[in-house]
Amino acid sequence: MKETEKTYVDSQSAEVTTNKPEKRHGEDGKEKQGTGEVPFRLFSSLAKRKEPSIDMNRIVGSMDILLICLDTLRYDVAVLEEEKKTTPVLNQYGRWQKCQAPGNFTWPSHHCMFSGFLPMPYDAKNLADREMLFFPRQIGMGNKAPEGAYGFSGSTIMEGLEKDGYDTWCVGGVSFFDKRSDLGKVFPGYFRKSYWNPSFGCGVKDSTKNQVDFLIKKMEEADREKKIFLYLNVDAIHYPNYFYLEGARNDSLESHGAALQYADRELGRLFEQWKAIRGKAFIICCSDHGTCYGEDGCQFHGINHPAVNTVPYKHFLL
Repeated sequence: MKETEKTYVDSQSAEVTTNKPEKRHGEDGKEKQGTGEVPFRLFSSLAKRKEPSIDMNRIVGSMDILLICLDTLRYDVAVLEEEKKTTPVLNQYGRWQKCQAPGNFTWPSHHCMFSGFLPMPYDAKNLADREMLFFPRQIGMGNKAPEGAYGFSGSTIMEGLEKDGYDTWCVGGVSFFDKRSDLGKVFPGYFRKSYWNPSFGCGVKDSTKNQVDFLIKKMEEADREKKIFLYLNVDAIHYPNYFYLEGARNDSLESHGAALQYADRELGRLFEQWKAIRGKAFIICCSDHGTCYGEDGCQFHGINHPAVNTVPYKHFLL
């Protein structure tokens, strides 16, 4: 068998098959081997690439990294609360960036984010307009990470960071992180340490407070020398959220905003204690998708609608 041939084994039949790389021809008529599935050469001349906003290769290994998902947060509500100055903690770290959601509900969106495909700029015209903070080397995009991106090996950001010495933590919220079900064990299984209990669930008014209290205890017990990658799923904004608005009986845009105000206060406690106990950290804060409250007759999420597909994003140093 030639070195250029690939060998595949069917796990069901144990049958071995051989597949040769695709042959392509250049303008000179000579054969060229396929170089990957994503034709970046088609994108390179469309626009000048922007300088990366952060060099993740300087971040990885030097400080903790926190990926905080404000589950279901709509971009328009986030900006409204920002302008009203009712989210002072998050406001101090810059304005929200308008982005395209990776998916239209938690399951697909998180598979994307955990693989390095975070929300991308809303006005992006092609794949090259995406700033990659984390670059999966082992996919059909070439092996060289873009400038400023941390190139990781393995199936997830967490797997790559573990190889570079990080302890990876997951503190769940919505039911896709509820380890009492088989489906709810999938995402937590990507982490070295994962935590969920009913007091973190969507129907609990103090869910974010309970998550932050739990994390503060875990921080106090953790090895100060070992870097941590934390994923936190804040589910207060997810359905139901009416109880954050006094007198409300149903979820609405107003209660959605009130839930964000509550989450902002609790994140303030988390950030303060993280700095005091752990020191510097790089924070990625975003939503995974939005949701509808009757717009165009649409309700909830898991559908493609501008209110669902548009999300807020920011990253910053703590």
